[in-house]
Amino acid sequence: MSGLTTAPGGAAAGGGAGSGGSVARASWRPQDMARSSLTWRSAAYQLFSLTFGAAWFVFLVTGVSLSLGLLIIWVGAPLAALLLLLWRGGAVLERQLMRGAFGVTIPSPYRPMPEGHLLKKLKGMVADPATWKDFAYFALLFPVALVEFTVSVTIWATAGIFLAAPVVVLLGEDMRVQFGLVSYDPQNPFDALLGFAAGCAAFVLAMYVTRVLAIGHALYATFLLGPNASQLEARRQRARADRLQASRARGVDAAESERRRIERDLHDGAQQRLLAVAMDIGRARAKLEDDPEGARALIEQAHTGTKEAISELRDLARGIYPAILTDRGLDPALSGLAGRAPVPVDVQVDLPERPPAAVESIAYFIVAESLANIAKYARATRASVRVEREDAWVVVEIIDNGVGGAVAAPDGGLAGLADRAATIDGMLIVDSPPGGPTIIRADLPCTW
Repeated sequence: MSGLTTAPGGAAAGGGAGSGGSVARASWRPQDMARSSLTWRSAAYQLFSLTFGAAWFVFLVTGVSLSLGLLIIWVGAPLAALLLLLWRGGAVLERQLMRGAFGVTIPSPYRPMPEGHLLKKLKGMVADPATWKDFAYFALLFPVALVEFTVSVTIWATAGIFLAAPVVVLLGEDMRVQFGLVSYDPQNPFDALLGFAAGCAAFVLAMYVTRVLAIGHALYATFLLGPNASQLEARRQRARADRLQASRARGVDAAESERRRIERDLHDGAQQRLLAVAMDIGRARAKLEDDPEGARALIEQAHTGTKEAISELRDLARGIYPAILTDRGLDPALSGLAGRAPVPVDVQVDLPERPPAAVESIAYFIVAESLANIAKYARATRASVRVEREDAWVVVEIIDNGVGGAVAAPDGGLAGLADRAATIDGMLIVDSPPGGPTIIRADLPCTW
């Protein structure tokens, strides 16, 4: 991907990350689970989590008992502070472990640390509910890990015994397995075949059980180690406010750049032609009596200049906001752009109703700029334009078969289109690998 520009951003809290993605979103097909490293990372965590849980349980019980017992003397307070720092640090590591084991990103839930001396910071940590949620997580980790360990060992050991027993017999070893009242003799061919089939079924079941346990532990960790609903909503609102502020600033810059362009075009184009027309008419008036033929030629020249100035003003007005877009909508306006393009352009517009005027305008100029870039740089032989409604978004997609390599560089044309889209909280994506094809996609919200 040569260029990628997006207006809205921000990662969703609790989203998947890391290789393999999130355990909650991974494929549930047995063959996919067997190939995914996420399955085996989850199984490994469930086997070793009992050690972590037991260690934290002993550490917390011992630390809390000592701290409370020594509070009557000065040693208890610093010991309690050290204990608090250790379990908060352990919670930070556990969030990273959740990312590695289950592919789940748990955002930090802590309040901003107050400014000042160490005692003030410790008071802030004690007053933070996330500190005590961390404590609850580690206090409950031992029984949770014990259940996970017991279930995991039982199901994986069962699968392993059934699958390994025929191999052990083939190696010349005697073996007999007793499951309660059920006896399994792998030396018996029928029992061996039946046991191998049962082992395969248990292996598949073990992967599903591992996945369910992993999702349960991820939810448990997210609930206690992650931010609560109000914190998530506040973060989303802050992110949206920051994004809108940035997009509005980009929109103001884009509008100012457009104003300067219009001013420059008027000064260098139509204004100069009208000045030349005025001079030609003045010279013609001076020659009208003495040199009628010369005056007629100057009048013809002024007439030609007037038509050229009118044409430039019409093009300039079309560049500000085309009249056909206001009168007839996107489909005819884009068809007009395609008709003036130097390469064949297939236009497909599927909108059940007209979007807001701002969305229509931005969509039109995105297509216009993209087709202009195709004509200048792409060396393409064909292009296509697709505009359709997807839920609450109008999707504009321009594809060409040119040489590719388009980049949404700062202060470039494509970056300007991204700024236009950002003014209504939309986004622009440019995918243009060397050799093509180039895909420019804009997602524009119908409400903002």
